[in-house]
Amino acid sequence: MVAMAIISAACGSGSNGAQAPAAQTEVPKEAATPAPEELTIKHKLGEAKLKKNPQKVAVFDYGVLDSLDKLGVEVTSVPQSSLPSYLEKYKDSKYVNAGTLFEPDFEKLNDIKPDVIFISGRAQDKYEELNKIAPTIFLAVDTTKYMDSFAANMKTLGEVFGKEKEVETELAKINDEIKAVHDKAATSGKALVVLANEGKISAYGAGSRFGIIHDVLGFAQSDEKIEASTHGQSVTAEYIAEKNPDYLFVVDRGAAVKSDKSAPSGKQTIENDLTKNTNAAKNGHIVYLDPNYWYLSGGGLISVAEMVNEISAGIK
Repeated sequence: MVAMAIISAACGSGSNGAQAPAAQTEVPKEAATPAPEELTIKHKLGEAKLKKNPQKVAVFDYGVLDSLDKLGVEVTSVPQSSLPSYLEKYKDSKYVNAGTLFEPDFEKLNDIKPDVIFISGRAQDKYEELNKIAPTIFLAVDTTKYMDSFAANMKTLGEVFGKEKEVETELAKINDEIKAVHDKAATSGKALVVLANEGKISAYGAGSRFGIIHDVLGFAQSDEKIEASTHGQSVTAEYIAEKNPDYLFVVDRGAAVKSDKSAPSGKQTIENDLTKNTNAAKNGHIVYLDPNYWYLSGGGLISVAEMVNEISAGIK
C-alpha cells in the first residue's frame, strides 16, 4: 500500500496534473520621448538649423521681443538699454543684458550658449559672428512689402515655437483692423510722415520705414517724390508748409531715446509760424505717434497692432 501511494503521488506530479506556474506581470516599458523636431529656417542672410521650441532665446530686435511676449514665449537675453516702455518688464535681472541692439556682447552670449538668436537690421553687420555662437535668424521687416514681410516673420516665429495657430489668429485681427482703417484713410486727404529729432526733421514716403501709412493704410502722399531711405529725406518747416498736408504724422525720436534733454521737443520742432497755416494744423490733424511702437520696435504683433490703432484714432 505504501508503494502504491508513492507511485500515485509520482503520477500526480506529471505533465497532465502539473500546476501552471504563477503568471508574471510584464512591466511596461516607458514610452520613448520623441526627439525634438529639427527645423531649417531660411532667411535673408542665410539659413538656420535648430530644434523646435528652443529654450535659451537671445533677442536683438524689439519687434521680435514684443511678438514673443504676446505669444507667451520666454526669452533669456535682451538688450536692456533702450527698451520700449511697454516692454520694461525685460529690465528685470532674470534676463541677461547681452549688449545693445547694435553691439551684442559676444562674451556674455558665449556664456549663455543660446539655442537661437534673433536679429534685425541694427545687428545685421554682426550676423556672421553671432551665427558662430548659435543659429541666428534675421527677421527685419522689408518696408517695400511691409505686411507680406511682417506676416512671414511672424509665421517663422510660430513655426519655431509651435505657435502657428496663435500667430494666425493675431494676424487675422490685425488685417481686419487694417481694412477698416484703409477705408477711412483713403478718403481723408493727403498725408506727410516726418521724424523729429533734436530740432531736425526728416520726411518718409511710401516704401520707407514708416511707409505703412501710405502703402498699407491707404493715405495718399503729400509728396510722391520723397526718397525712400532708412534715415529719411532731410526737410524743413518751409517744406512742410509748401506741401500743405491734410494730415501730418510725427514720430518724435527724442521722446523715445531721451538722448538730449536740452534739445527741442518734437512739438517745438514741428509747430511753428510756418506750419500753423497748413491744413493739418488748421483742422487739428497733426498726430504725434508713439515712438515706442514706431521707432524703437515696429514689426511686432503688439507694435503693428498699436500702429494701426493709432492711425485709426488719429483720423477725424
